Amino acid sequence: MSSESNRTAIDVQGRMEKLRDEIRRHDQLYYVEAKPEISDREYDRLYRRLKELEDAHPELITGDSPTQRVGGEPIEGFETVTHAAAMLSIDNTYSLEDLRDFDERVRKGLGKAAIGMHYLVDPKIDGVAVSLRYERGRLTQAATRGDGRRGDDITNNAKRIRSVPLRLRGEGWPEVLEIRGEVYWPTDSFTDCNRERVADGMEPFANPRNGTAGTLKQLDPKVVARRRLAFMAHGFGKMSEPVAKTASQVMRRLASWGVPISRDSQVRKTLEEVSDCINFWATKRAQVDYATDGMVVKVDELDLRDRLGETSHHPRWCIAYKYEADRAETVLRQIEFNVGRLGTITPLARFDPVQLAGTIVSSASLHNFDQVKRLDVRVDDTILVEKAGEIIPQVVQVLFDKRPDGLGEISPPDLCPSCGGPAKKDPGGVYLRCVNPECPAQIRERLEFYAGRGQMDIENLGPAVIDQLVSRGLVKHFADLYLLTREQLVDLDRMAEKSSQNLLASIKQSKGQGLARLLAGIGIRHVGNRAAEDLAEHFGDIDTLAAAEAEQLTEVADIGPVIAESVRAFFTSQHGGEAIARLKAVGVKMTVERKPSAAEGELPLEGKTVVVTGTLGGLSRTEAEQAVKAAGGNAVKSVSKNTDFVVVGESPGSKADKARSLGIETIDEAEFLRRLGRTP
Repeated sequence: MSSESNRTAIDVQGRMEKLRDEIRRHDQLYYVEAKPEISDREYDRLYRRLKELEDAHPELITGDSPTQRVGGEPIEGFETVTHAAAMLSIDNTYSLEDLRDFDERVRKGLGKAAIGMHYLVDPKIDGVAVSLRYERGRLTQAATRGDGRRGDDITNNAKRIRSVPLRLRGEGWPEVLEIRGEVYWPTDSFTDCNRERVADGMEPFANPRNGTAGTLKQLDPKVVARRRLAFMAHGFGKMSEPVAKTASQVMRRLASWGVPISRDSQVRKTLEEVSDCINFWATKRAQVDYATDGMVVKVDELDLRDRLGETSHHPRWCIAYKYEADRAETVLRQIEFNVGRLGTITPLARFDPVQLAGTIVSSASLHNFDQVKRLDVRVDDTILVEKAGEIIPQVVQVLFDKRPDGLGEISPPDLCPSCGGPAKKDPGGVYLRCVNPECPAQIRERLEFYAGRGQMDIENLGPAVIDQLVSRGLVKHFADLYLLTREQLVDLDRMAEKSSQNLLASIKQSKGQGLARLLAGIGIRHVGNRAAEDLAEHFGDIDTLAAAEAEQLTEVADIGPVIAESVRAFFTSQHGGEAIARLKAVGVKMTVERKPSAAEGELPLEGKTVVVTGTLGGLSRTEAEQAVKAAGGNAVKSVSKNTDFVVVGESPGSKADKARSLGIETIDEAEFLRRLGRTP
């Protein structure tokens, strides 16, 4: 390497490391300290700048770079690893009397040494226990608790959790450090995910803990990144050298190194003070952004912990005080059958209002009719209701000893409660669906979703207006929105001349939202906003997408067999074809804007499917793929029989070999630039 090239590489590496440090600092401020200093847009700008440099210089990418949190290829399974120090269970209790017995055992075991003892009291997060191993400040392994001795290696997924440091900050950390804590699902992120799942016709997660466990077992790390899990440390395992004399001091050191810890942990001297903390948190736990089912009480002094030791099951120096589930007894008054935008008929329990976890609750979803059968719940039954994970109300039990005589069973409807059309159960599934695409209840839900901010963004088209449009028969399909007149709108309740004009203008403007938003809005099962963007960017227009076979669909990043089959089913169905034809007829845009390349207006790679592999000299991987898209082509990640040609740079790997084995053309960078209409 020439001296000039060497200086350039050093300069680029310095710029990359500066950007990484800056992004890590903002990650710490946002995800750990909740004190962001910059806007999301400014953060994205920093991230893109780093990503562009790394794409241009892949040899300078480091494993702890912030860009390595996203992406990643699916793995085949999880390896089992042995913990350097056992992750034992914690003994627990539900009574203050048992807590006093624990205190007496501890003091008896310590004798005179107990005189200076303190307790560290922490909220018990209802998540998944994990161990993070750092060597020389870098994350080298993450593992679940498993059986306490051995757990699953989830390093690939843990790296996608923004609050897990890939590299410790500051200095003074031991060469080997194991941090113990909980991966959990923050309330807002959990609620958003469940809302999206319901909108996509999927069953919502029952509670944050189950959802977290399932997410960490995902073989595709992109799924983990999208679900926005979080991590909070509550302890430590192996340390190659001591860093403090008490657990609370260790936790403060962890915080200084960028590790998130509880802001609500407290050090207390007496059992009475500990009891006060527990009583205080019985109310406060409903106000935090995570599910918590108790408080953990631990001896703070590390030398006293060593004296007390442990059993084969749990340490003798700590105990978890668990709150009783917040349940209430009430009477079921009605079962409603709600119809969603994808036709799902969901039973909803209506009962006498009760207070749970600080809120008044009078209804709870029963999810599906299998659940109704399992509970054997009937109208006028006395039931127990609780909030799952302190978030979602659910019916957990029927008090059969209080059941009045003669209550009839609740049977799934044979007909849709909204339109009277046939209701059918999913083959091999649990959901009952109305199969009439013109069902008014579905139309209302679909129109509201279609008009939403993340879809076609039609301002002023709210539920009240939609209800009138559907009830009066003015709108039966998406396309009918674009045929509405001023005279029809001013005749609606609370729709004056000005508001009618504004709505018509907003409807007209939505025609140009483009293919991605249209796909997100028209109700293809399992296709949310992200999948819609990927499909639109890949295929470019609605006709190409509609003609794509399942194999071509799964070539798109993040599009698996389930989504591919759903997309195929929509475009080959009568109602799907008619919906698209009607929207075309009223002038809704169904393409992705492509920038002209080479001569003005020409698209030299139009319709071509292209793979870029290896390192190019004049273009980063991202720039090359963007050039393909700008020239009208489809840039894909994997080689298949549908690939037209592969651009091969230095160190191309297996993609070039696969292309040759399939007889697919491979070209170098110079030929690629020539086909783009550029001078090599």
